[in-house]
Amino acid sequence: MSSMGISEIRPEHMAPPAAKYAHAMKVDGAGQFIFTSGVVPTMPDGTVPPSIEGQARVVWANLIEILRAGNMAVTDIVSITTYVVATESLRDHLPLVMAVRDEVMGDHRVASTLVTVPALARAEWLMEISLVAAR
Repeated sequence: MSSMGISEIRPEHMAPPAAKYAHAMKVDGAGQFIFTSGVVPTMPDGTVPPSIEGQARVVWANLIEILRAGNMAVTDIVSITTYVVATESLRDHLPLVMAVRDEVMGDHRVASTLVTVPALARAEWLMEISLVAAR
């Protein structure tokens, strides 16, 4: 079996990323992938925190549970797509969402996209995240 390598692509003739993420990731020789659906901020008891920071923490806890169940870790993530509802509080929400992502990811940089949307499937959801992991 070939060994896998994950590396950040850093084009020299392009502006650097706007935050703590990579423009692109290259995966060579991967044997396993996890592709999540949009993971929402619903806790195991069915409740949803009212704050965006609370929701971000629940989403990341849920993502970590999925990775764990698939025998992977945060360091196996190669791409993240975050969807945030464009409320009147969006300007305040985005830094909180990004801060929780940065806390969870630490120094592990990956391809990352943040999209604002008018609504999600349930009115109480203010965000959701999907990701790709490879090993």
